[in-house]
Amino acid sequence: MADRSGGRSGQNNVTPLLTRRGIMLVLSSPSGAGKTTLSRLLLAEDPLVELSISVTTRPRRLSEVDGRDYHFIDRAHYDVMVATGELLEWAEVFGHCYGTPRQPVEAALAAGRDVLFDIDWQGTRQLVSKVREDLATIFVLPPSLHELERRLRRRAEDSDEVIERRMAKASDEITHWEDYDYVVINHDLDRAFADVRAVLAAERLKRFRQSGLADFINGLRAKLPHAVR
Repeated sequence: MADRSGGRSGQNNVTPLLTRRGIMLVLSSPSGAGKTTLSRLLLAEDPLVELSISVTTRPRRLSEVDGRDYHFIDRAHYDVMVATGELLEWAEVFGHCYGTPRQPVEAALAAGRDVLFDIDWQGTRQLVSKVREDLATIFVLPPSLHELERRLRRRAEDSDEVIERRMAKASDEITHWEDYDYVVINHDLDRAFADVRAVLAAERLKRFRQSGLADFINGLRAKLPHAVR
């Protein structure tokens, strides 16, 4: 009698172990469009995803923790990291420098873990030029500029002057949406989060990321009757 797995009762059908290389999942958006909130939701829900912690030369905000939100370093240290190739990408934003340390990202990918990046279009372009096959990139848009400004003011972390600068910068950032693989419009946080999860699920199934897949297929074909191989 056949069992529900499609084999015969008493047979020990063992599926070969498939592993995969991790994904570098990039979320970019104008400040206030929702990428940081989406990142936190994904990290809380999926244990296979870890956050790439950037280095930065900007001062730490009161709500931030060194080593959790950023690695806060001085400009001299930052310049050494750039010069010695320790950063995968780097950029200057509003007079402060940011960058992604290379070593922890490479270790995570090799172990099959996914690394989440909360970076801008400049950093994304650098990653595309260096590690394109490891990347999946998502650009998050606000439903309107009015809503974007409302969100910036609601979080009450920046002065009016800084908010005005962020709004001016947003008009430029939005023009880079075509550089990304996917675009998510954050009308509703739950729906936007579902879209991000769907992208990650699909990217994990891409055949070139699954090690051992060819051996698994060959094993299936070896068990087929000769006439239908």
